[in-house]
Amino acid sequence: MRTRITQLFNIKYPIIQGGMHYVGFAELASSVSNAGGLGIITGLTLKTPDDLSKEIQRCQEMTDKPFGVNLTFLPTVTAPDYPGYIKAIIDNGIKIVETAGRNPQPYLPALKDAGIKVIHKCTSVRHALKAQKIGCDAVSVDGFECGGHPGEDDIPNMILLPRAAEQLEIPFVASGGMVDARSLVASLALGADGINMGTRFIATQEAPVHENVKQAILSATETDTRLVMRPLRNTERVLYNEAARKLLDKEERLGNALRFEDIIEEVAGVYPRVMQEGEVDSGVWSCGMVAGLIRDIPTCRELIDRIMTDAETLIRKRLTGILD
Repeated sequence: MRTRITQLFNIKYPIIQGGMHYVGFAELASSVSNAGGLGIITGLTLKTPDDLSKEIQRCQEMTDKPFGVNLTFLPTVTAPDYPGYIKAIIDNGIKIVETAGRNPQPYLPALKDAGIKVIHKCTSVRHALKAQKIGCDAVSVDGFECGGHPGEDDIPNMILLPRAAEQLEIPFVASGGMVDARSLVASLALGADGINMGTRFIATQEAPVHENVKQAILSATETDTRLVMRPLRNTERVLYNEAARKLLDKEERLGNALRFEDIIEEVAGVYPRVMQEGEVDSGVWSCGMVAGLIRDIPTCRELIDRIMTDAETLIRKRLTGILD
C-alpha cells in the first residue's frame, strides 16, 4: 500500500507506533519497523541524552528499517535538556522525529538542517494548520477517542479527520481509536494517509511492559476509560482504576479549587510502577477507548500483517462488492 506517509518515511505500510511513556523502547520500535510500519522510541522516557543515544543504538542493532524518536515538549518550569536530546537524535542518524506537546518551532531549524522529517501530534485542525505553517512535514491528528491527551475540544475522528483533509496540504495520519483494518480503511476514506496506534501496540508480545498491563487492556471494554485533569485543562484519557476513581473524587470535591499538588499521588512518577512492575492500580495511565476492540496479544508482525491483509479484503471485496 502506497500513501503519502509511506513515501515520506520510506516505510512499507502506513502504520505508525506513537511515542508512549515507558513503552516506546527499542524492543517495540524495532519490531514495528521490522514488520513494515514505523516504530518510535519515546525520547523523554530515557533520563538523559546519553541514555537516548544508547537506546537508539540498541534499536539500530535490532533493525535496518526506518524508525523515529518521539520528543514531547512539556510545559514545565525546569525543562528537560532538549538541545541535548536533539543532538543525540542528530548524532545517531535519526531521520524521523515525532513531536508532541507544545509548539516545536524553536527546535525545528536544528532538526530540519539535519535532514530530519518531523511529524507533529495535534488535537485540532487549527493546531495542525499551525504545524504545517511552521514547516512540519506531516501531522498526527488525534481524535477525542485517543488515550493520553485529547485536547479540550472533544472532537471525534469522524469529524476531525475530514476537517483536516479539507484544510491541510501536508500528509496526516489518524490517531485515536486505531486498532485494525477497519480503522485503517475508514481513516483512508476520511482523508488520512495512514494511522498511528498507541494502546493497540501496548498489547503486543514485544511491548516491554508488565503482563498485568496487557491483561488490563485485554479485559477492558470501550466504557472503561475516563477523562481526568479536565479542571486543570490538562485532560488525559486513562484506564479506569482505583487511582482514577480517587482522582475523580478529588476533582468533584475540590471543584475549581483543584491544584496539581492535590493529585500528585495519582499522577506523578507512576509509569515505572505501572508499566515495569505491573502495579496497574498504583496510578493513572493513558489508555484509549480502543481497548474495547482489543482481543489478543499478537506479535507486531502478526498484528500488522493482519491489518494489511484484512484491509485489502475490505477494499477489494466488501467495498467494491457494494458498488457491484
